Amino acid sequence: MYAEIPIWLSLAFIAAGLALLAWSSDVFVDGAARLAKLLGISPIVVGMVIIGFGTSAPELCVSALSAMSGHANLSLGNAYGSCIFNIAVILGVSVMIFPLVVRPGVIFVAGPSLTAISLFSIWILKDGACSRTDAWILIGLFLFLLPAYCWFEQATRGSAPVRETPEKATAKTVAFASAKLVVGLGVLVGSSHILVWGSVDFARFVGISDLVIGLTIVAVGTSLPELASAIASARRGEHEFVLGNIIGSNFFNTLAVVGMASAISPGEQFSPYILSRDLPLMALLSASIFFFGVNRRNPRNPGAIVRREAVVWLAVYVVYSVVMFFQEVGKNG
Repeated sequence: MYAEIPIWLSLAFIAAGLALLAWSSDVFVDGAARLAKLLGISPIVVGMVIIGFGTSAPELCVSALSAMSGHANLSLGNAYGSCIFNIAVILGVSVMIFPLVVRPGVIFVAGPSLTAISLFSIWILKDGACSRTDAWILIGLFLFLLPAYCWFEQATRGSAPVRETPEKATAKTVAFASAKLVVGLGVLVGSSHILVWGSVDFARFVGISDLVIGLTIVAVGTSLPELASAIASARRGEHEFVLGNIIGSNFFNTLAVVGMASAISPGEQFSPYILSRDLPLMALLSASIFFFGVNRRNPRNPGAIVRREAVVWLAVYVVYSVVMFFQEVGKNG
């Protein structure tokens, strides 16, 4: 997928990718936050639609290219692996930086919805392949659920008290915020590809197999935009951007990315580990958003996800990575 380049260029790509990720994530989140305030849009909707989908562009590109090449395992594994990484690592790291306040709407709607989608994916893929009919069902669910959830967020937010005077929206201020968002997103996605390209080629140079590269660098690399924007949002205290980023990205990956990849190349057989290991873990992690974030004293009030729960997420991902590594290497050894 990535052409071989000289080792010095690999190291340059890694350094440049990291620097550009750090810069572009701040620009991107700042533009999104300002645009949301100017237009009176719920931050979590902006996080889901703009940040979540925008930062999922690498997953879409990789999965589509993999599907066209007939590599179903890479296509589905990239989408589902990114969802697992999004919750366990990205939310985990974000919470380690700053505990996240979670509104009841997210707890009682988003978490259970992602869990239900994971369980539905297990059912629809139970025959070991995703047909074109299955693909269109997933895409149809995406086109229905996303607008429904965004409408719910805007409706519930509309009844909430206004705590600050919004900045006056003019053509100039909206254009400036939009420009920051577009430029930040473009550099964010481009720098993630530069970083992955350099890392993949460096891994080849030091003798790491293509299997290990696919299981580690590519899967994590396509989630780097989500990680960078989530860290930037957490540092700014934009809790709803962090959550919206992950919720929107997982909606997009499980329904739209898998659906579009399967529509391009339907019926390709994939590894049984996706059904027995990856999707069940994804369902459990999605459910944990509810169990960790719910306010147990008064469920109607916002809850908080704190650092001890972030440690659980990160530990789960470490164990999952070790199990996945030995299973995949043993299978292909």
